[in-house]
Amino acid sequence: MSKNLVIIPTYNEIENIEKMVRTVFALPEEFDLLIVDDGSPDGTALKVKELQNEFSLLFLSERKGKLGLGTAYIHGFKWALERDYDYVFEMDCDFSHNPNDLLKLLKSCRDEGADVSVGSRYVKGGNVRNWDFKRILLSYCASLYVRFVLWFNVRDTTAGFKCYRKKVLQTIALDKIRFMGYAFQIEMKYTAYKKGFKIAEVPITFIDRELGTSKMSGKIFKEAFLGVLKMRFSKIN
Repeated sequence: MSKNLVIIPTYNEIENIEKMVRTVFALPEEFDLLIVDDGSPDGTALKVKELQNEFSLLFLSERKGKLGLGTAYIHGFKWALERDYDYVFEMDCDFSHNPNDLLKLLKSCRDEGADVSVGSRYVKGGNVRNWDFKRILLSYCASLYVRFVLWFNVRDTTAGFKCYRKKVLQTIALDKIRFMGYAFQIEMKYTAYKKGFKIAEVPITFIDRELGTSKMSGKIFKEAFLGVLKMRFSKIN
């Protein structure tokens, strides 16, 4: 077992899962990998079980039904804490997050003193690929809105590519995290910030998925918009 755990939630990622697993395990640093699958009907979990015969540090946690991104990560965080991992990563399965950037996130926390490192599109050196201008503008304005309402200096507030030191996840009351979509990503950063942890942004290039189907919906966007207001005027647990 390594000191590093990458958590990847999946739902219908059969086109991406094998390539992702092989890419992570080919990195020069050692990462364990936990797949949290929400009952994918396309056989994603079956493929992971097949790959477990090859990779001893590949783990699978199966859940019944599509329970949401936030609950998948909370489940993974608890799993990681029970096994005493030092560094815990969030990452998408669709290659919008480049697995090679796990090395930069790890370096930021392990070697440079960050408590949370964020793969950021909106710091110097960060970029977005395969998005049209309207989507880029919407995403950037959403981050500006979050920063304005919550008054904290993270430029890519909705980013889902992150590394946490163990002590951050031990300190946050995980069962009291309220939001499940992109608001979950905002809430976790904001809670870490309010508790005094150092957050560093690492530039990445975000590449829109090429295979599979996006999980974004109007409901998720609405939760994030309203959730920010609730966070601003609620007590942090």
